Amino acid sequence: MSGGLDPAAREAVEAVLAGRVPGVVVEADNLDLLAALPDGVVDLAYADPPFATGAPRRLQSIRLGAGDRERPGFRGRATPYEVTSDLAYDDGLPLPEHLAALRARVEQVHRVLAPHGSLYLHVDWRTAHHVRLLLDEVFGAERFLNEIVWAYDYGGRARDRWPRKHDTILWYAKGDAWTFERDAVDRIPYLAPGLVGPEKASRGKLPTDVWWMTIVPPGGRERTGYPTQKPLRLLERIVAASSRPGDLVLDPYAGSGTTGVAAARLGRRWLLADRNPEAVAIARRRLAGEQEAGP
Repeated sequence: MSGGLDPAAREAVEAVLAGRVPGVVVEADNLDLLAALPDGVVDLAYADPPFATGAPRRLQSIRLGAGDRERPGFRGRATPYEVTSDLAYDDGLPLPEHLAALRARVEQVHRVLAPHGSLYLHVDWRTAHHVRLLLDEVFGAERFLNEIVWAYDYGGRARDRWPRKHDTILWYAKGDAWTFERDAVDRIPYLAPGLVGPEKASRGKLPTDVWWMTIVPPGGRERTGYPTQKPLRLLERIVAASSRPGDLVLDPYAGSGTTGVAAARLGRRWLLADRNPEAVAIARRRLAGEQEAGP
């Protein structure tokens, strides 16, 4: 194997490819990881790149009632607090540079995907239309499978336009056949159960291409403090639908490691990369917890 990975990282990746270990989180530029992979070894890729916001993304977690900082409280009374975590990453690339960087990585993902493999690419309103054309060029427009709308209802409310409350996940296949395990997908309630009968209503229906799921709650147990963390349920649905037990799942923008956690829980192998040391530490801690918990 070649590429810019250090020897320890290369050895860890080789162990995953050989099946000696279930997965690894690599602290590196994802291009270095991708360049180190042989052709056609990945069964499923999920990528959640920066959204070209033009500014750093940051999230602070605080604890009220202690610390040397203050914030307004009830009836203007000052409430002490302390910052328990302060995580950020840079999302300041101008759009042309952002798309050029993304293209380089998408081309490598296409190369390492198996013939039956597929890519789920997670974007938002800023770049969805640009990225759709980019993926058409790299994968071929005929390989487009779905535009999945992840809809949620949390956060600020615009006063001069409809509030933006969804992300877009573009699903493309590598070849003319792909994995879709519909019986493994979590089912959802019918909106009008009386129209389908009790048996169908009790079983629920396969989700459509619009997925209503909440974000990771700020105070929830799942929360890691990492900006833009995606809910585990979202990744579990993708991994369950588009891979099989033992398959290799790749996430080149690992962030807090949610893709790896979903893969581990569903019996898949995983390769994750991120160049942010704080993100890598969070992801490794989460994956270590999964392995300790066992099946």
